[in-house]
Amino acid sequence: MQVQAKELSDVVSRLRRVEGQISGIIRMIEDGRECKDVVTQLAAAARALDKAGFKIIATGLRHCMTENDEGERAVDVAEMERLFLSLA
Repeated sequence: MQVQAKELSDVVSRLRRVEGQISGIIRMIEDGRECKDVVTQLAAAARALDKAGFKIIATGLRHCMTENDEGERAVDVAEMERLFLSLA
């Protein structure tokens, strides 16, 4: 499945924010910040990554509901299910 970049622009934005979060977490560790603060930020970044993954899968599922010119589904449903479960 290939998804157009414009369909996932919000995912790219989310990933850029996560990129900033990760940089901040690295600085926190290097600065010797409290473990609970670091873990809280790690959890927030992990949730943001999960949401980005689910958005990509949801976009793929929308494509799955459509058919190509030959009347076949554009995406393998079993593949999408495996991807979804890999995030669960």
